[in-house]
Amino acid sequence: MADSPVTVPTDADPLAFVDAVPHAVRRRDAHTLLELFGRVTGERPVMWGPSIVGFGSYHYRYASGREGDAPAAGFSPRSTATTLYFPYGFDGYDDELAALGPHRLGASCLYVKDLATVDLAVLESLVSRAYAQVTSS
Repeated sequence: MADSPVTVPTDADPLAFVDAVPHAVRRRDAHTLLELFGRVTGERPVMWGPSIVGFGSYHYRYASGREGDAPAAGFSPRSTATTLYFPYGFDGYDDELAALGPHRLGASCLYVKDLATVDLAVLESLVSRAYAQVTSS
């Protein structure tokens, strides 16, 4: 995982954040993800910084020596797509990603424009595997 900006948990209300998302599709999808991530992780949502809804946490240490804490699972409803975070990337996820539906990938981010166009069971499996990987190491 590449170095990323430091994000810390806040006392902001995740539901209020989601309710205030201006884009109707991103807002609807964020409500769906609140439920999906909560069910998969068994964790309550926490705002990390101003725009990431996180579930659980893990400690990371980069080869550069930088270290910190980050959400073990999380998402952010951005203006052009909803970003789902996969801290360890996507190695070994080829079959599930092929079955997911329309999406784009970054090094550790999955971008989805509309959850109505993806297979939510596949998405749930992806989130579950990634969360288990992060929390077991």
